[in-house]
Amino acid sequence: MTQGSPIGRSVRRLDGGEKVTGLTRFAGDLQLSRMLHARLVLSPHAHARIVRIDGSEAVRQPGVLGVFGAADLRLANVDPKTRSKSPLALDHALFVGHPVAAVVAETAAMAEDAAALVEVQYEPLPAVLDARGAMRPDAPRVRAAAGAGGEAELAMHGAATGGEQLREAVGPNVVSTQRFHRGDLTRGFAEADVVVERRFETPMVHQGYLEPRAVVADVDPLGTLTIWTATQALFFTRSEVCEALGLPEHRVRVVATPLGGGFGAKFVLLEPLAGALALRLRRPVSVVMTRTEEFLATTPAPPAVIELKVGARRDGTLTAVEGRAVFDAGAYAGAPLGIALLLMGSYYQVPNLELRGYEVLTHKPGNGAYRAPGAVQGTFAIESVMDELARATGLDPIDLRLRNASRPGDPMVNGQPWPKMGLVECLERLRVERGRRAALAGPANGRYRRGAAVAIGGWMGGVEPANAACRLDRDGTLSILVGTVDMSGTNTAFAQIAAEAFGLPVEDIRVVNGDTDSAPYAGASGGSKITYTVGLAVERAARDARRQLLAIAADRLEAAVEDLEIVDRAVRVRGVPGRAVPLGELAKASMQFGAKYEPVYGRGGSATVVRSPAFAAHLSEVEVDTETGVVRVTRHLTVQDVGRAINPAAVEGQIQGAVVQGIGWALLERMPYDAAGQLLAATFMDYALPQSDQVPLIESVLLEVPSEHGPFGAKGVGEPPVVGVPAAIANAVAAATGRRFTSLPITAQAVVEALDGGPGRDAG
Repeated sequence: MTQGSPIGRSVRRLDGGEKVTGLTRFAGDLQLSRMLHARLVLSPHAHARIVRIDGSEAVRQPGVLGVFGAADLRLANVDPKTRSKSPLALDHALFVGHPVAAVVAETAAMAEDAAALVEVQYEPLPAVLDARGAMRPDAPRVRAAAGAGGEAELAMHGAATGGEQLREAVGPNVVSTQRFHRGDLTRGFAEADVVVERRFETPMVHQGYLEPRAVVADVDPLGTLTIWTATQALFFTRSEVCEALGLPEHRVRVVATPLGGGFGAKFVLLEPLAGALALRLRRPVSVVMTRTEEFLATTPAPPAVIELKVGARRDGTLTAVEGRAVFDAGAYAGAPLGIALLLMGSYYQVPNLELRGYEVLTHKPGNGAYRAPGAVQGTFAIESVMDELARATGLDPIDLRLRNASRPGDPMVNGQPWPKMGLVECLERLRVERGRRAALAGPANGRYRRGAAVAIGGWMGGVEPANAACRLDRDGTLSILVGTVDMSGTNTAFAQIAAEAFGLPVEDIRVVNGDTDSAPYAGASGGSKITYTVGLAVERAARDARRQLLAIAADRLEAAVEDLEIVDRAVRVRGVPGRAVPLGELAKASMQFGAKYEPVYGRGGSATVVRSPAFAAHLSEVEVDTETGVVRVTRHLTVQDVGRAINPAAVEGQIQGAVVQGIGWALLERMPYDAAGQLLAATFMDYALPQSDQVPLIESVLLEVPSEHGPFGAKGVGEPPVVGVPAAIANAVAAATGRRFTSLPITAQAVVEALDGGPGRDAG
């Protein structure tokens, strides 16, 4: 890297100005000539047969063009196992909020009024809302079609694993199983001096993005369909739409609009519906969800129940781990069961292990990804048990973890070796940072009790092929063309990577996010892989463009390429500053009539199959009001292995946002359902997100353990910082109160009940 390198320098986000000034236009802001608006009719039943849809009164209203059920969409490929190929309920409504019909009108208000007039006759059927109850052989079947689904999205999030299926009979609602094992459990627990056994529960949670789902679809006179959508997955969305509608990919163009938050949730949901409606009506159709529809009908993170038993010797050496995880997938499969088990069993080296997992369908909305899907649930369980083992053995909680922590080359539970990663380095640095802070008092008399505790969390990192292009423009600046969606500042990192690889200031780099017609291929923005994979393609494209430019300059300057350098926006001969040609002049020499040089257009690709896992270690400090039960996080420290911090300010922003989301998991957020399958928190008035006065001082230490495969040593940074936060907070609450809370969120009511001696949500 050159002196004054843009790598490792905090740079303002390229899209920051337009966003803070309100100039960004999202999918819901799009207005097209003659555009229609669709409003959904949702099922009020958790499970019911759809007998009849009567839209006669609705279509008589002014401005209404039609009421459409599933049969009216005329999809080429209908598959009840996936929402993309069954955007409206087929014969049965499978959860409260399941879209049953779509009303299309000239205005959104007309569509909303008409939707209220649609009469749907239902035959209510028995529903199962609890995953454990759904596992019974005699439980009501969620859907007739068997088989799992959602593997493609899990893979794009980096949540695919290599576990084997269980060889046991399961109920019809169990759509997938996973098993990891090694050694002899009986012997392992016999060798243990201390055994901790707990049952953990994590809730269904919403991703909490600000922008609701929004799609606009239009079809031109030749039949080409264009879809503008708030999606994280540009090319995957096109593929899913084409499969559902039976169109070749060159007949569908997908434009990813600026994203108002996604956190893993915004893949494909409304796009096939909007496309089908546009094809039927031959006019643009906009589908924008209301906030309540967001809660009722989208793809929240799945709840889980994890039973975990861990044995250790008196010196802290782990001897055995036995676990059973049940993930409630809702009505559509794809829960991140495998990654939860893999991480839960691979953070630490254990000679004897048996982990089993079950993905179960229930009559609730189908699940979706949420920042490090599956990792938060599994880590909450293992890190809570590790905290208890430290207390039982009298060992320091960091020393206990270091004694057992996996290192590069150690086997994971799937038999694969851990790649290079910085788990041990994070723990060692956390111990140093903890020593610099004043020790907090543990349980004490009085109204307020304070406690501090640690936890770790990691993420394997995603891998997916990608291409990028780098064009030298006539004024000597660079344009980078990528097929990604920038939802976390990745465009700014791309500009820094290209600037370093080519030799220009960041200010001279423009990043263009193309649509599916113009952009080179890139995977979905999710799973902490975009900088790691697409960034590498950008680096290679910029180096290719530099090579082409220097070849032109070598001919102009009559010098060898190896003797040239790019300095101050010009190519010059090393040691001879007077022999230089401005980049703009060289660019024009390849972009004018009669030019003898090919225009500079660099190409780069990546097909990295080796993951670069990243870890974060946390120290959380809490204060518990014993009268009200309110838990307040007063300070939180995160030490994270970031590989190479391309843009430190952006990395710190990722950590801060992740910690806040982790606080939501730990103390506030849940989507509870009553016995009839009705959601009890369907607005932001009822669903508790962390507010500004609930956010503590968040400190971050960026530890750089460079990746051997990422651009300039970078690795994914978005997922790891959220994973261990709920466990660290729960451990700190245990330190403050002396009670172990095993269910999230740790509510004020649960704390008061536990301190009063009642069960509350306390298993300790």
